Amino acid sequence: MIVGVVGGGQLARMMIPPAVALGVELRVLAESEGMSAALAATAVGDYRDAETVLAFAEGVDVVTFDHEHVPQEVLQRLVDAGVAVHPGPHALRFAQDKRAMRRRMAELGVAQPDWAPIDDAAALQAFLDAHGGAGVVKTATGGYDGRGVRVVRSADDAADWLAGAADGGPRLLVEELVPFRRELAQQLARRPSGEVVAWPLAQTVQRDGICAEVLVPAPRAGALAATAQEMAVRIAEGLDVTGALAVELFETDDGRLLVNELAMRPHNSGHWSIDGAVTSQFEQHLRAVLDLPLGSSAMLAPAAIMVNVIGGPAEGRMEARYAAALASQPTAKIHSYGKTARPGRKVGHVTVVGDDLDDVAYRVRAAAATFA
Repeated sequence: MIVGVVGGGQLARMMIPPAVALGVELRVLAESEGMSAALAATAVGDYRDAETVLAFAEGVDVVTFDHEHVPQEVLQRLVDAGVAVHPGPHALRFAQDKRAMRRRMAELGVAQPDWAPIDDAAALQAFLDAHGGAGVVKTATGGYDGRGVRVVRSADDAADWLAGAADGGPRLLVEELVPFRRELAQQLARRPSGEVVAWPLAQTVQRDGICAEVLVPAPRAGALAATAQEMAVRIAEGLDVTGALAVELFETDDGRLLVNELAMRPHNSGHWSIDGAVTSQFEQHLRAVLDLPLGSSAMLAPAAIMVNVIGGPAEGRMEARYAAALASQPTAKIHSYGKTARPGRKVGHVTVVGDDLDDVAYRVRAAAATFA
């Protein structure tokens, strides 16, 4: 079995250990030399170039992705050439284009923030006036980790983006500014034959638009856990998602769940599963895209917390701090992405699992702080 992964980032890197365990050959098309997944990089090239991607796909059983940025026309060329692509372009477009995603969520009857496409200042101002004078403007394509998202209180606050869109830049949409209690994430995996397996609902903590912590299971979720899973399954089946799917959610102040974003790949909110679940999201994704029976998503302990290492040490890589971190917190599992430090950059993560949430929180935060 040969899986080709387009994109050489940390998600492709974390597919390597389960691929080795399963006896799956992993081939990676990296954007440049020395990326996180360099250990499995068999080619370096532009994922936006159809001929490059088609050449990379020769001889693989399935193509999947480290990110959602491969253009639709390239994806369609793969399908037309008879390459198995999971998720397929018909599904992936809803993770690539937030306008398309919002329209499809409405068709599926999935709760989401009120929203509107905007092409000019008048449309944006009209939306803001109808929604308490504030909203969230997003680029329809290309945004991640807080990029391409801006809270605005007048059309003037997005004048540069509107001008860019008019000049051929990313199209825009505006969403209501949701008064939410917390952010949650529901992950599942679905194989082409239709089997679906979901992990426990997670609570995510964002700082500066970047995921900082993930707590599993989400504390005090109650009936919301079943509701979140039902929503995610409806989305996966309604969009024909194959592979891993993450549904990012708002829990509102009045107790509702609203869909915020979708990711059709392994996701930051599921990194805990490497150390905290019977089957990690990375193994499950490989199983799913190969249409193999899915594994158990059961937790190995009652509580798991993952903390991202953002920015990293002031000098050098995470590895320089290993001795101190491992000695102080021997129950912590440390994952480096092989990246040099840079403000706002995810360079690794730390996970601790255990019986008591408070104890797990203390240990994982102490370990992660070693890399600050």
